[in-house]
Amino acid sequence: MATLVYCRGCGDDLDARANFCPHCGALQHFKPPKSKVLASLLAIFLGGFGFHRFYLGQWWGIFYLLFCWTGIPFIVGFIEGIVFLCVNGSTWDAKYGGDEY
Repeated sequence: MATLVYCRGCGDDLDARANFCPHCGALQHFKPPKSKVLASLLAIFLGGFGFHRFYLGQWWGIFYLLFCWTGIPFIVGFIEGIVFLCVNGSTWDAKYGGDEY
């Protein structure tokens, strides 16, 4: 038996596993938002270890850990931190989980 929940858009009943409401088309599941400032600080100060990539839910932060002994990930992390701070807020939300409405 399917569990019913209320739609986030229209309030109608729908299956809890539904991604979109069949009645109004509203998105039901979204990624929790990630803080741009926190990701930037993690990239600037701990970017050599890939903490900012793990925070953003990207598995490939493991490469930062594997190559941290070379120093290159620290430089790349610092640059990524600056880029994160400069990116537009709506672009950040679209890419890293802002509310889709």
